[in-house]
Amino acid sequence: MNIFYTSIIYIVTIILLGLSFMKDKKKTFLALKKAWKMFKTVLPQFLAILLLVGLILAVFQKETIQKVIGTESGVIGMIISSLIGTISLIPVLIAFPIASELFQNGAGLMQITVFISTLTTVGFVTLPLESRYLSKKVAFLRNIFAFLFSFVVSFIMGVILI
Repeated sequence: MNIFYTSIIYIVTIILLGLSFMKDKKKTFLALKKAWKMFKTVLPQFLAILLLVGLILAVFQKETIQKVIGTESGVIGMIISSLIGTISLIPVLIAFPIASELFQNGAGLMQITVFISTLTTVGFVTLPLESRYLSKKVAFLRNIFAFLFSFVVSFIMGVILI
């Protein structure tokens, strides 16, 4: 099923690229040049994704992932996932493929949701910098509320998708 959707995306992209090329060759080539430059800047992150996911899956067995952050781990697994997300300073671009691989290897949906949510909204590592611009109180409160709201989002996702 995944291959089907991927194929559709590629076909639509090729058709739209062809239409763009027919409409304005110069702008299309300029857009492709910009896309290539962006790809080259993102390529190291993609390689990091492959390396990090490979290491995670090599170090942790599927059973370990299921036990620590699987569906059966419940709230404890969510807390573990949220703490990892809170202290992680990795780009979201890398986090989504990691989350996908963890999910495919037994991590629970709510545990992955709270990981992604805390990763993107809570900044434990960046708290000193944030405090400098907002104030310690505001930065601390923002992070606490974001942390708590990550659990709310995770529970909502669990109700909707499970």
